[in-house]
Amino acid sequence: MIPNKKARTPANRFGLDYCEEAARLGPPVVPIVDVHTHIAGTESSRIYNEVRRLFGVKRVYSMTQLPGVEAVREVMGDEVRFIAFPTFSDPDRHRAHRQGFLDAIEVFRAKHGSKILKIWNSPRLREMFPGEAGVDLVEVDSEWRVKACEAGERLGMMYMIHIADPDTWYATRYKDAGVFRTKRAVYEGFERMLERFGSPWVAAHMGGWPEDLGFLDGMLSRHGNLYLDTSATKWVSRALGGQEPGAVVGFLKKWSGRVIFGSDIVAQEDHLRPQKATTSPMADLADSPEAAFELYASRYFTLRTMFETEYDGESPIADPDLMMVEPEKYDRMSAARLRGLGLGREALEMLYSGAAEGVIGEWERTK
Repeated sequence: MIPNKKARTPANRFGLDYCEEAARLGPPVVPIVDVHTHIAGTESSRIYNEVRRLFGVKRVYSMTQLPGVEAVREVMGDEVRFIAFPTFSDPDRHRAHRQGFLDAIEVFRAKHGSKILKIWNSPRLREMFPGEAGVDLVEVDSEWRVKACEAGERLGMMYMIHIADPDTWYATRYKDAGVFRTKRAVYEGFERMLERFGSPWVAAHMGGWPEDLGFLDGMLSRHGNLYLDTSATKWVSRALGGQEPGAVVGFLKKWSGRVIFGSDIVAQEDHLRPQKATTSPMADLADSPEAAFELYASRYFTLRTMFETEYDGESPIADPDLMMVEPEKYDRMSAARLRGLGLGREALEMLYSGAAEGVIGEWERTK
């Protein structure tokens, strides 16, 4: 990383020229399949498209809300595929996450060829549907979750799931276990769903627990239909950077073919202009086309740096989670340690493309 005179921002703490850094990295050993993005909007899709090509990403799976699918497809064509996802923008959230989601699954499959549906089960769901309002929804094996998976089973779809959030959040925002349960407890229902629905499951964000590779090792050992993706760049790079590189490399080697590349890049039109008020989650991460470019580029640059190089230093991305836990030590521009894993060619080929082709690609070809 060679700092230059560009202004420092949360997505670019070192003032890097991400185009130059992409050239320095060179093409990846194989074109990358990114199985976890959230792409929306015409102009933001164009900017994202430029970024992903710059870093060697050939195909993308996006959780685009149903009303926005056509705009993204118009920009990205056959290089984007869509994961069935609730319409979070629907003002009737009670319907959107229940019958509305079942209806959306049908449309995603019939009209857009989707072969994956996403179960979003972040603990934040318990804030959206507190108490009795969420009894039939917030547990991962609750009534409406089962209905969604049954619909997917009937339509020949596999599953993606967001099951848990960072340890930093459980230490702060989710401290009340009476409301949010403990982190370990939320996996009990997930393991029941893995047994009940035998199609492949991709557990996002390194299974929701990149801080504990031993726990993930047990999950993967018990459930042959479970896969992980590497998405949520800040979280995953922070969690893996806090562990010995040898242990992380050993885990990836042991579970080669079961860990799939994902970034969790969110691209939206709100990133292209200053916002008078926060109109959607993460709308305030960029405020111009140039800032949006750097935001999206920072994620691919950081992931490729972690997987391909032996860099050991601070991340170029600011990480506010550090301040959540230790506000007296960190501020909003502080960053976690980024430790390069220096994976070899064979490991990179499997992580970047082979694993995705082996599970998702095979599912698409045969179902």
